[in-house]
Amino acid sequence: MAEQFPPAASVQTPDGSDARGAERERDSRDGSVRASGSGQSDRIPQETEPRRRGGADFRRPPFHRQSYAAIDLGTNNCRLLIARPSGENFVVIDAFSRVVRLGEGLAQNGCLSQQAMDRALGALKVCADKLRRRNVYLARSVATEACRRADNGEEFIDRVRRETGIALDIISAREEARLAVLGCHVLLEPGRGPAVIFDIGGGSTELVLIESTDTVPRILDWLSVPWGVVSLTESSGPEGGDACSRVARYERMRSLVSDSFAAFAERSSPVRSDAAARGPLRLLGTSGTVTTLASLHLDLPQYDRRAVDGLIVPSESMRDISTRLSGMSLDERRELPCIGRERADLVVAGCAILEAILDLWPADRLGVADRGIREGILRSLISAHGQGEKMRAEVRKQRGQGSR
Repeated sequence: MAEQFPPAASVQTPDGSDARGAERERDSRDGSVRASGSGQSDRIPQETEPRRRGGADFRRPPFHRQSYAAIDLGTNNCRLLIARPSGENFVVIDAFSRVVRLGEGLAQNGCLSQQAMDRALGALKVCADKLRRRNVYLARSVATEACRRADNGEEFIDRVRRETGIALDIISAREEARLAVLGCHVLLEPGRGPAVIFDIGGGSTELVLIESTDTVPRILDWLSVPWGVVSLTESSGPEGGDACSRVARYERMRSLVSDSFAAFAERSSPVRSDAAARGPLRLLGTSGTVTTLASLHLDLPQYDRRAVDGLIVPSESMRDISTRLSGMSLDERRELPCIGRERADLVVAGCAILEAILDLWPADRLGVADRGIREGILRSLISAHGQGEKMRAEVRKQRGQGSR
């Protein structure tokens, strides 16, 4: 039986209050979706329509000039996007990303360390300053696997709100998968029938089996496992001093992840066979792992989002790069462009997860997305609020006609 969708998400307004609203039925290519209640297949539900505290509205700029923000605090990174509506899409007016390693040591201790929380808080203070300077009208801020798993996750969320004013929402793994699909599905190769979209994070990996429609994908099945680049790296022990030891560690990583995918692989097997009979399997990944490996595939001297986002890469090339990286020493990986010191110790775990996904869904080509949860949040906020603006305009128009 399919799970019920999570309740309408909380969003923040400029006065600091929380706003909630209901899902509305609408089809659109910009990320709005048709909401459903239950059933074997679910459409991704639309986000919330805000209400003002006390029912009062306040003076605000026209819809297309309002700024919206999305913050994604993950196990490894803190990311912010601020955007304004532009037709059926949006234009980014500010962005921020910092490696904070919030989940560092979580696998061993079960808690967020003081140093990790301080790093994340420093990044969130930067985000809060940008929200104020950009006069953001509506924002949603989410925290994922590290805060879900940590015994002191809620305490950290309370501290963030006290010290920055940012109200982080610890979202479920299902909501995380939903937002990732909503943010990147437009980059999936054209075609009908089932496909897989995945997100390799710092503390978890989400697999989503979808079926393409004329608007947003319909979710057929999904899985979240507690293996991301940070959690898998920390659980696998130190790297060996020679290439053979490193390769053996890499194979253990692949096996561990493959085992965690086993139930999903069994459930999706008939769908995969049916999809393969229709044509090439389609696969799209959104994560630092796939964008980093895509950069190595292109032999870029430094990371270039414009070259990577939307790229289609032969899966065999990604496997070859993964195999090469798995045998390298940490110092050797640090010298590679687009990896550097921040990713050098984590990229091997990402490669192991990616290869396990390619084993499960053996597509010949892999789509690469440098977008995901933040974009999904923005599409949800802008779409829901835009629909609300249209409804309010229609009510005002009807009232005006009735007064004559």
